[in-house]
Amino acid sequence: MNSTSLTNSTAFHVTPDEAARIAQELATGKTLPLSWYTDPAVTAAEIDRIYSDTWQYIGRAADVAEAGQFVTADIAGRPIVVVRDRDGSLNAFHNVCRHRAAKVVLEECGLRRSLSCHYHAWTYGLDGSLKGAPRSKSEVDFPQSDLGLRKASAATWGPFLFANLAESPEPLEAQLADVPALTAGAGIDVDNLTFHFRVEYDLKCNWKVAIENYLECYHCPNAHPGFSHVLDTDMSAYQLVLEPTLAWQNGPLRQLSPGAAPGQGYTGRDGAVPEGRYFAVFPNMKVNINPGLPNLSIGPIIPMGPDNSHGFLDYYFSPDVSQQWIDDMIVFDNEVGAEDTVLVESVQNGIRSGAVEQGRIMLESEKLIAGYQSWLLDKLTAR
Repeated sequence: MNSTSLTNSTAFHVTPDEAARIAQELATGKTLPLSWYTDPAVTAAEIDRIYSDTWQYIGRAADVAEAGQFVTADIAGRPIVVVRDRDGSLNAFHNVCRHRAAKVVLEECGLRRSLSCHYHAWTYGLDGSLKGAPRSKSEVDFPQSDLGLRKASAATWGPFLFANLAESPEPLEAQLADVPALTAGAGIDVDNLTFHFRVEYDLKCNWKVAIENYLECYHCPNAHPGFSHVLDTDMSAYQLVLEPTLAWQNGPLRQLSPGAAPGQGYTGRDGAVPEGRYFAVFPNMKVNINPGLPNLSIGPIIPMGPDNSHGFLDYYFSPDVSQQWIDDMIVFDNEVGAEDTVLVESVQNGIRSGAVEQGRIMLESEKLIAGYQSWLLDKLTAR
């Protein structure tokens, strides 16, 4: 990945007049210009204007529960460290030394009394202040008090840990909107969930292609036969809801024919969760609840360049869910994921060919994509 191309957004601007024209096209079912899915300048602009001040799921709150515990993460290529201070506060910083910009902490997680840079041992307190730098006493007027780590933000929802590159962003609750209430309404007590494992994956497509695929089930009857066998993906039953910072889908269980048995493996019919609920929290976070026993997976899709993205999902289950049920559900989940990989990489190949300059979506079946693209347009329009 060319990091320069992902951090300099000066080459891409959408003027208000251009935005008004594109907005009119979106209202008629046209998509954003497909060049926005291959242009490195657009990816750079997205990093600067979207990822610089949105909350990102990074892992488990349990990893920073005690004083001195820390976790590190990258938010679209920008390193961050979250640490629990001795006074109990949760602090986040850009994981970049104020000396010569090395990463301060290399480990993914652990326990420290201070944050000491692996390069020249500049040492920062858990509050981010610079506590000491070797040989600094021999420097004239060394500005130690001005050289603390650049502040970022961290917050939690239940067992989930989030970070934001901005020092004073809007609250996490504003971005999550109705997700906590809707999760509880699906029969999930997040405070009773236990982390089991993380699944990571790479996609040969623009991150927006992957998110837009997640935002519709128009393709489900054709491309996801197993998913459509468990959930009712018919237009009359499958619910699509668009809100200012999120889009979500509600899939009821498909009704069995009279006298039919549920079948073997994962059926979704054996627990207190009666429906599937799938949330896309803008810009790039997925929260999945499958029907059956209490379960939830959560994670982002992260841009790694105009044609590549990386994602991960952390899987949580209630303590009484059996390993056999988890195994069966993961087979179901992995099947859908493998099918989606083929779909999104096919889309990226088609976009890259240049044969089509804009797509045409179905405004009813794909209304979440229309809303999402309008949200993106707003974020990328020059003010």
